[in-house]
Amino acid sequence: MSDDDDAPSQGNETDNEALAEAYNKGLELQKTGDLTGAEEAFRLALALDPKDTGGVAIRLAAIGVENSPEKMPDAYVATLFDQHADVFDEILVDELGYCVPLLVRDLIDRLAIGPFDRMLDLGCGTGLTGVSLADCTHHRTGVDLSERIVELAYDREVYDDLYVGEAVEFLKDFEEEDGSRPHWDLIAATDVLPYLGAIEPFLNGASNRLNARGYLTFSTETLPKETLSGRSYMVGPKNRFAQGEAYVLAGLGAAGFEVLAMEPITVRLEEGEPVPGHLVMARLR
Repeated sequence: MSDDDDAPSQGNETDNEALAEAYNKGLELQKTGDLTGAEEAFRLALALDPKDTGGVAIRLAAIGVENSPEKMPDAYVATLFDQHADVFDEILVDELGYCVPLLVRDLIDRLAIGPFDRMLDLGCGTGLTGVSLADCTHHRTGVDLSERIVELAYDREVYDDLYVGEAVEFLKDFEEEDGSRPHWDLIAATDVLPYLGAIEPFLNGASNRLNARGYLTFSTETLPKETLSGRSYMVGPKNRFAQGEAYVLAGLGAAGFEVLAMEPITVRLEEGEPVPGHLVMARLR
């Protein structure tokens, strides 16, 4: 999703006019190029809203006055997707040209892998990946941080199980009611890494939740090497994380994966311009 004009929301009980004023002032100054003024306004907004429902930490990194955090604030991601839930598919597919789930389905065919008994769809959204992979998966579990988005995924009737939760925490902590820790044959994360930054916890979590020789597929967004300037990941100009190709490959190797494919793709459009990325399919060694 794009968040260029979204104001933070804390709920009716804690709405704060000063927070909205500071956040909107920061946006306006950022757009006019007054980054010093924008920094001051954003820091005030962050002080007023420590949970950071407006993603101010990401904006401070985007304008170059703070290092990139390891992930986006959970409160921000949940708020962002809750706000866009009712028009999620329209924005993502029709306006931004997002088709990564279909690219995953095509890649599965080309690699001649599957079908898969159990699939875990992290950051499932309204169920686009679940629908795209319904014919090559038997049991599907969906997880998303936005409660409203999960409600829409439920209406699609494509998942056997649905949960509200953050992707990495789910991989680390989720247990069934009987205390068992389920595993999957395929884990998909088609638009998760742009919200994570550091990928080691995600890759290690996926490795621990896959059955033997299980598969992991995900998409990333990329920036030119000169923009990354040797960094493993950074917040890009559109306030989403981009990871370096070498960083992704090294992380996969360290987590015990062999890479079956890492293909350049157009992840989406932003203001009519293609956003480059990679589509990855890896298998546990």
